[in-house]
Amino acid sequence: MRISARADYAVRAVLELAVRQEDGPVKAEAIAAAQGIPHKFLEGILGDLRRAGVVTSRRGGGGGYGLAREACAITVADVIRAVDGPIVSVRGERPTGLAYTGSAEPLLPLWIALRANVRKVLEGVTMADIAADALPEPVRRLAAEPAAWENP
Repeated sequence: MRISARADYAVRAVLELAVRQEDGPVKAEAIAAAQGIPHKFLEGILGDLRRAGVVTSRRGGGGGYGLAREACAITVADVIRAVDGPIVSVRGERPTGLAYTGSAEPLLPLWIALRANVRKVLEGVTMADIAADALPEPVRRLAAEPAAWENP
């Protein structure tokens, strides 16, 4: 699985809104500066997040962006889906839409299991968890495994 720059930027932008939730609307320029995200790229990402119901926007001098719901109700999966679509795809298709024959038949359950594991992690972590530096214990355990930090 590959996390696109767009998904990484989206998660960072929503996280920035989560830590500033009490401050009112946050301008895109402030999010871009705080997270080192190209402003023009961020504008498109924020538009996708708004259309997906993850963030809200308000125009005008006191305007900006905010979370559409509490940070504890927004998962990392929600954010990634909003900007990139399905979390796991094979050749651009959802695994459940694939069919294999012959010796390749065992691939389908493998792709489904991969999707299930990725979803389990990304749907199990909220923006509030990250903002509070309080990742769920199963995620902490996975990240603590030495092999997780190695690139084979």
